Amino acid sequence: MAKKKNEKAEPASSFADSTSQLEGIIEVLENEETSLEDAMKAFEEGIRITREVQKMLQQAEQKVALLLEDDGEPVIADFDEAAGSE
Repeated sequence: MAKKKNEKAEPASSFADSTSQLEGIIEVLENEETSLEDAMKAFEEGIRITREVQKMLQQAEQKVALLLEDDGEPVIADFDEAAGSE
């Protein structure tokens, strides 16, 4: 990995950045030449990023739910119906 041993990774700024970082971590983990120590560091970083992405997705889901509310009541609609109403 290109990071220094004591260097902490900064939180990803966007969903796209996070998924890109996860793809890079997957490549490191799939590389048979990666040492166990480096694989564990990459795995830990992947877990941290995955948790950040999960938070982003939960926030987006909550925002969508708020946007779909009608007079304070949630509106349940199929995804196709909700997308077609824009």
